Amino acid sequence: VQLQASGGGLVQAGGSLRLSCAASGSISSIDDMGWYRQAPGKQRELVAEFTSGGSTNYADPVKGRFTTSRGNAKNMVYLQMSSLKLEDTAVYYCRARGHYYNDNGEPVVYGNWGQGTLVTVSS
Repeated sequence: VQLQASGGGLVQAGGSLRLSCAASGSISSIDDMGWYRQAPGKQRELVAEFTSGGSTNYADPVKGRFTTSRGNAKNMVYLQMSSLKLEDTAVYYCRARGHYYNDNGEPVVYGNWGQGTLVTVSS
C-alpha cells in the first residue's frame, strides 16, 4: 500500500486547513488509517486515527479542533484542522496498517507511511 498526503501549507493562527491522504495498491488489506505529525526536534506523535472497529481516536491537543473522515472510496482519508495554533506546526504523515496472507497462508502485518506534508502555522 502506498500513501500520498497533500494539502499542507502556510496558514495563520486560528485558520483552517484540510489534509488529504490517498492510498493505492492493496486497499482491501488496510485495517486502519491515521494521521501523525512530527514537529522540529520532537518525536512523531499520533494526531487522529480510525481503528479497525470503525471508531476514531484523537490526541488530546487536537480534540475538538481536528476531525478525520473517510471519503466515499475506502482509499481516501481527510484531516480537517480548525482553530490552528502555532504548536500545530509540523510535518503531517498519513499511516496505514493492515495485513495480508503470504503464500503459506500466514498473516503478514504491515504499517506504511506516506511522505508527509508540511503545515506551518504563523502568528
